[in-house]
Amino acid sequence: MSDRFDCKNCNESLYGRKYIQVEAEPHCISCYDRLHANTCQECKEVIGHNAKELFYEDRYYHEHCFRCFRCDRSLADEPFTSQDHGLVCSDCYCNEFSSKCVSCDKTVMPGSRMLEYDGSTWHEDCFTCHGCEKPIGAEAFIPDKNNYYCVPCHEGRFTPQCSHCKKALTKGGLTYRDQVWHQECFRCSGCEAPLAGQTFTSQGEASFCVKCFSSLYAKKCSGCNSAITGFGDGKYVSFEERQWHQPCFKCSRCSVSLVGSGFFPDRDQILCTDCNNDD
Repeated sequence: MSDRFDCKNCNESLYGRKYIQVEAEPHCISCYDRLHANTCQECKEVIGHNAKELFYEDRYYHEHCFRCFRCDRSLADEPFTSQDHGLVCSDCYCNEFSSKCVSCDKTVMPGSRMLEYDGSTWHEDCFTCHGCEKPIGAEAFIPDKNNYYCVPCHEGRFTPQCSHCKKALTKGGLTYRDQVWHQECFRCSGCEAPLAGQTFTSQGEASFCVKCFSSLYAKKCSGCNSAITGFGDGKYVSFEERQWHQPCFKCSRCSVSLVGSGFFPDRDQILCTDCNNDD
């Protein structure tokens, strides 16, 4: 007589019948489905031995029950995420929760490269310079009203240009005669010494330091024979093609100051009234 081969639970013979091993013990199909099969999270029915079962976060589903709770599409072979109310396909999640690119108005998919600025979102390739239309990416940019510029385009369009080197003044600089310069570019036309923060003057379109202007253009004082520059104290007296610093304008004999007083020319000399009367 042959050995018995029975279901572990109901003891019915399994000869000629399908069975399933559970911990090395045979079970008839009916007992297996009743005792060991999982229950579908969605429909709450048993997932039978011959049904395809899906598992997610400690929950079991029939394959046909594993669907997006918004659009009802199958998630068996699709990317998805979990929300409070159930499972959501990638498209539904993006439409509801993902940002839209302000340039192309398409969804910025989770995990894709994007840029956020001032409450707005762009695909990385959609965030382009308003000037050259090239993607800005991770480079520096400058907002201007509702437009965005890469640094070279903004400098070329809006930043003042140095009158000397023609490059943009991005910081500092100085203005003279309605023109702008980098401080290091504003130099004496004679010796090329920097003029920023120094006393200077101009002759025509050129600017000069005090020393170069005095050497090249200043008139000579008839008293001390040094340049009359007009800088500092700067006041001078002019008479018949001759000029004097005010302190140098004095009687050629007694050296009394003639500023504001009457005087008399005597060939190359100038005399006060008293010295002139002595003659």
